[in-house]
Amino acid sequence: MDDMQIVIMMGSKSDFPTMEETSKILKDFDVGYEMKVLSAHRTPKETVEYAESLKGRGVKVVICGAGGSAALAGVVAAHTPLPVIGIPIESVVNGMDSLLSTVQMPPGVPVGAVAIGKAGAKNAAFLALRILALADEAIAGKVDEFKEEQRKKILQTEV
Repeated sequence: MDDMQIVIMMGSKSDFPTMEETSKILKDFDVGYEMKVLSAHRTPKETVEYAESLKGRGVKVVICGAGGSAALAGVVAAHTPLPVIGIPIESVVNGMDSLLSTVQMPPGVPVGAVAIGKAGAKNAAFLALRILALADEAIAGKVDEFKEEQRKKILQTEV
């Protein structure tokens, strides 16, 4: 696996079944990542320290999953210049509460949001890969190959 380029963060270990979908795709693309459990509310100091350290460690994209108030992505985005992708985790109101918390960021503190749950976790990985592909031809080639495989699958589908 390449050097770590992506950090996957989650607010609680209970988010892992969703966030695991992100890591599976990154493994398939042989892109290095690190997973971390930190809470915007229960470990605020450690979350900020970790977010502030990421750019200096060579990280290029941060993917955050959180449910409920879903503050993790926003707090991380406030403390790093790196692109942050937020995954709303299914919670109290089928994840709508998490989605709204993720997308309602003030101007100047952007968080890219994907769909709620496992589909969003997969798309967060693909979005991060496309971001990395802007500066990495090997990843760009793998993304292109994946897209072509998907195209062929659809064209071969019979109904």
